[in-house]
Amino acid sequence: MEVTSAVVVQPGEAARVSLANGEFELLTDGGAVSTSRLTLGTGANGGSPHHHKLSHEVFYVLDGTMLFRLGDTLTSVRRGGLVIVPPGMVHAFGAADGEVADVLVVLSPGIERFGLFEHLAAISRGEAEFSSLLPERDRYDFHLADLPNWRSAPAQ
Repeated sequence: MEVTSAVVVQPGEAARVSLANGEFELLTDGGAVSTSRLTLGTGANGGSPHHHKLSHEVFYVLDGTMLFRLGDTLTSVRRGGLVIVPPGMVHAFGAADGEVADVLVVLSPGIERFGLFEHLAAISRGEAEFSSLLPERDRYDFHLADLPNWRSAPAQ
């Protein structure tokens, strides 16, 4: 195995995108992995229901509590918890009700994420319509799912 170079991102070097109730910090974009840190305000949504065709998505909760919809399962994950979402699984996530959250997110293999985060931030601030993301879904491997009340427990 040939190793060409290491990636080092020092504090303050990452690109940041402000959201209406949080912030994305983009640590790496594309390549073997795409890595970001997502800080969410109290009860804020982090990702609408979607799936990835190509990438696994890994979440490590740095602080607070996250709520995840993983297929037909709704689960809370506290600080120190880990979630791995396989390609094809519909998922959504956000800070749990009454909680703030800080989470490290890794996609592997990596895909371009910064353009997606800028687009999502514009939507969260009311500067763009959600439908404007549809033509970009293959580019970002971000495929939306129709699950409007993702925070509600699935019917049994």
